[in-house]
Amino acid sequence: RPPLRPQARPQVRPPLRPPLRPQVRGLRSEASGQASGQPSPQPLVQPDPSELIFRNFTPTHTYKLQLQLHNNDKVCVNVCECECSQFFKVVPPKNAGRKVAPGMAATYTICFTPQEHKDYQHTLVFVTDRESLEVPVLAIGPRAVLDFKTEYRFPTCAVKGSTEMTHLVRNVGNGPANFTLLTQRPFSVTPPAGTLGVFESTQVTVVFSPMTVGEHSRALTLHYHTGEGRTPKLPDLVHLTQTYISLSTVNRTVSLINKHNVPLRYCWTTVSSNQELNLMRFCNWDLNMFDAPPQEGEVWPNIPVELNIVFKPEEAKLYQETIYCDITGRESTLALTIMGDAMGPDLQPNYSVMDMGNIFMGSNNCYEVQLSNIGLIEATFTIKVPTPATGFGGCFSIRPDEGVVPPGGCHTVQVSFLSHTCGSFSERLLLTVMGNPDATSLTFRGRVIGPTFDLSVSDLNFGVVAFGFPKTLSFSVFNTSRVTLTFTLRVLGDGRGSSSVSYEEHLSDVSRNHPQFSSERISVGPAEFTISPSSGSVSPQSHVTIQVTLCANTLKTYRLALVVDVEGVGEEIRTLPINARSETFILMRQ
Repeated sequence: RPPLRPQARPQVRPPLRPPLRPQVRGLRSEASGQASGQPSPQPLVQPDPSELIFRNFTPTHTYKLQLQLHNNDKVCVNVCECECSQFFKVVPPKNAGRKVAPGMAATYTICFTPQEHKDYQHTLVFVTDRESLEVPVLAIGPRAVLDFKTEYRFPTCAVKGSTEMTHLVRNVGNGPANFTLLTQRPFSVTPPAGTLGVFESTQVTVVFSPMTVGEHSRALTLHYHTGEGRTPKLPDLVHLTQTYISLSTVNRTVSLINKHNVPLRYCWTTVSSNQELNLMRFCNWDLNMFDAPPQEGEVWPNIPVELNIVFKPEEAKLYQETIYCDITGRESTLALTIMGDAMGPDLQPNYSVMDMGNIFMGSNNCYEVQLSNIGLIEATFTIKVPTPATGFGGCFSIRPDEGVVPPGGCHTVQVSFLSHTCGSFSERLLLTVMGNPDATSLTFRGRVIGPTFDLSVSDLNFGVVAFGFPKTLSFSVFNTSRVTLTFTLRVLGDGRGSSSVSYEEHLSDVSRNHPQFSSERISVGPAEFTISPSSGSVSPQSHVTIQVTLCANTLKTYRLALVVDVEGVGEEIRTLPINARSETFILMRQ
């Protein structure tokens, strides 16, 4: 028989012991004068959790867990904790007394400081006015974990013959393993005992030596020195080679040998009961993707009848079926377990994660996904964003989103991304292949940023300006990104009234009756700054010149700011300080 295919190696860590539960003992209450000699049927103070367990600890380090004591009584209770041990310390609630109000809870911090890698066990005792409450505390030290197979399945073996299976066993735990192995005939195991350090390995051989015909199943028991154990199984089976769906292969041959002097009739079926055999002997028989013709016939003396097991799966999964052979002269049927692993199309993308980095808002980015069919059958695929799309999922477009890749072929899929919103994202695209039960995830992640730009000056300093005499300063806005920059400029703190007037207009007799000098304008202040242009768009890698004019209509010192709002990004993205001081000047004529 060919060697068996390796199976998964689950790690099993059985529970150390039955879970402990807090105990309540009755006490005499000095406050109430009542006494209770029997345990209270229900504790008045309830611990949460009922037990504390520390795991994965390192010596000399301190670990903490929270313990709450709920007062289920209708009166306040006084709580006193027991004396702490060398390794466990109880820290009471801060800024709180020893009394717990009705319906309230007190939170205690349990500190654990181990000194070595081993198990620790302690009992915390809390004493109230009416009862004594015990809360178990356990610290689980390092444990050995040997990665034994869950089952050893042997092929059919001749009576008084033997077959063996050798398995490499590793200690994948975090502690040394002293172990013993036990089983029963017709199985034996070597070595029966051993010691393995962390990450060490050894070979374990299981021998099957049957003395009688039929199925044999025994337990292989593994015991650790700490008391835990596990039991792999030792049944029989015929294991088929991996087969692609939609294909069929002749995997194994089973022989029936008649050692009697007369011909015997046989019939293969999927049931083991003799009563059911009479009902199904002449029915059409479908063996769930396994086909073993001929299904019935005669076996002549000393002339073997070979049955070829044909495996033709329809789904990508693990098949297991037990078939039975009813033979003339036998009261019970012969059982044969068949296991086959069906494979779907093997379509592999050239990457599973694409880090897109910083992406400009409004820019169209395109990425290629190369799909390679490394299997033996064609792969029909679809690739799409999960429905409904969340976050930035709706920003992706895929072309083509479906197709067929022949064996050994490749197919390129274009994935485009366009977002008008800033932010970080991580989105999954699902690659589904017909015939495979699970979809493959393609993760695209990155960060959408707004257009980047620079200003040619660090501030606008008008210096001293004359009342009513306009003064203009210029600067440039440089678009350093690869997308168009749409902006708006405004001065924070400028007046909200009508525009300021020049010195000549201020002195004219006509202007004194102008609405600009109304009381409303005076209350909100004149708009003394003019920006040209105050809004617009800048092409990628280009710039625009901005002129800012100050016509002071007030006597004061200006400490304001010009801000830049960017469309689609936000307001006040950049700030440019403005400094100025306005004064009046006396003009004299000669």
